[in-house]
Amino acid sequence: MHEVHRRQRSTLERHGWPLAACLALMLAAVAPANAQQASEQNLQAALKEQLSSQKEHDDLALAQTDEGLPVTRFYQHLGQALAWQELARVESLVAALQGLEDDGLTPSHYGADQLEANYQRSQAQGTAAQVAFDITATRALLKALEHLQNGKLNPREVTPRWDAPPRLQALPVAAIAQAVVSDEMANAFAQARPALPYYQPLREALSAYRGLATQNSAPFFPSREAPLRPGEHHADVMTLRQRLTYWGEAGLLSGSPEAYPLVDIEQRDLRRFDRELENAVKRFQRRHLLHTDGVVGSKTREALNASIAMRVAQLRVNLERGRWMAPTLSREPHVWVDIAGYRMAYVRPNGERWSSRVVVGSSRRETPVIHSQITRLTVNPSWTLPPTIMREDMLPQLRQNPAYLADRGINVINYSGEVLNASDIDWQSPGNIMLRQPPGATNPLGRVVVRFPNNEMIYLHDTPAQGLFGRDQRALSSGCVRVEGVHQLARMLLEDTGSRYQLEALINTSRSDINVNLPQHIPVALHYVTAWPDDEGNVTFREDIYRRDARVLNALNQR
Repeated sequence: MHEVHRRQRSTLERHGWPLAACLALMLAAVAPANAQQASEQNLQAALKEQLSSQKEHDDLALAQTDEGLPVTRFYQHLGQALAWQELARVESLVAALQGLEDDGLTPSHYGADQLEANYQRSQAQGTAAQVAFDITATRALLKALEHLQNGKLNPREVTPRWDAPPRLQALPVAAIAQAVVSDEMANAFAQARPALPYYQPLREALSAYRGLATQNSAPFFPSREAPLRPGEHHADVMTLRQRLTYWGEAGLLSGSPEAYPLVDIEQRDLRRFDRELENAVKRFQRRHLLHTDGVVGSKTREALNASIAMRVAQLRVNLERGRWMAPTLSREPHVWVDIAGYRMAYVRPNGERWSSRVVVGSSRRETPVIHSQITRLTVNPSWTLPPTIMREDMLPQLRQNPAYLADRGINVINYSGEVLNASDIDWQSPGNIMLRQPPGATNPLGRVVVRFPNNEMIYLHDTPAQGLFGRDQRALSSGCVRVEGVHQLARMLLEDTGSRYQLEALINTSRSDINVNLPQHIPVALHYVTAWPDDEGNVTFREDIYRRDARVLNALNQR
């Protein structure tokens, strides 16, 4: 630096400049650089002081609820430089936060409605305000990415009987810092979202239903003594067309002078339930997991008369559930039970997907959310009645009809496994006994049970009541999951884990309660979702059979 100054002075003196003037010019050139360096040092010192302080600046309103965010590590990756001192970068953050609306999150919860104004204010207020704003913006970014990656809510606080460990993933702070300085904000948000096939269709559906909410309303489809069927001619058919149009079906009102009063078009009879309308009803029924017959009965009427706001809320809730589930469903192979959709799927090691219908717990005895691993099968199982079933179902029956057990081949045993005489038991106060049904054609567990560790004594199993799988609404069990075609599932599990056992050979033996440990454990997840994409990526809506959505929605709406 001194050599440079000497050369500059020599050059100026040769041109006739006095020494004093030369010194003045050199000092003027150096002063801005020194001032900028001092300013940066002041900002870094202020940043260090605020980060280390336990008492946050009054402007850091978000900090009260964001303990644990890696703010300090973020600035370490930036070399203690501030990140949000350019308006363009702040605007890109605000735009990314506004995009959270399609994730079912509320942008204002992350300060999206205040950041630009706060930025402008901080720039006029000096170093402390600039640093305080910078930390606020960083917290907003990290909080949003944390919620996209792991979910905003703790599922155990808003979901009854959540029998699953937390699976929180740490934020990739270095990559986030690099995205900020590279002005790749949208990419940072995209990377935080679950990269699984179900998430983007849910986002797109939410955006589409928000769009539908801006259109005109439609009259409700009226209650009727008899269902409305294809081929009928009735005034209610016009209402049906209007209601389906409200839900996004196009072309059902074309040709209607009422719909297009300024256009001269050929009129058709819109009160006729024609084939085009029947197909539209069937599409609507498929989207709501209803019996796809084209007939407008009570269940279809109920779905037609729901509000778009209700579906928007439903999609928001299930996007949050999708964020909770991402670590579980990202692993293959795995078994997934869709409780409210009454289906299960097994993704095999070779990528093949097998699915089946299931019967799940009733609203009185809900099937819980479970993350576990399938460890063994039980072939030719006996059935020991769970305490709840014995207390609430069996004892009232026995007090009225002591022969009830003998009629069903159920034994009374003590805790040593000895069979007792049922006639010797005082059924008003039976004491320490158990009821057990041996294997057989009427055993509720059928021939195969698929077991996995959990705190709720839940398992997948066979059933002699195969007719129940034909029902549309299948919340009928006492909590365990009955699987249609469970023998095929068991065969695949044995084959895919390298077991030497053959299912048919085990079933055909005279032995009971044959436990077969799987050489490899298969992840299993039982989840409750009320809006979810089907195999083609089309989002379907399900009845909230356990009335769990409202609690999640209320929590999402809290800052």
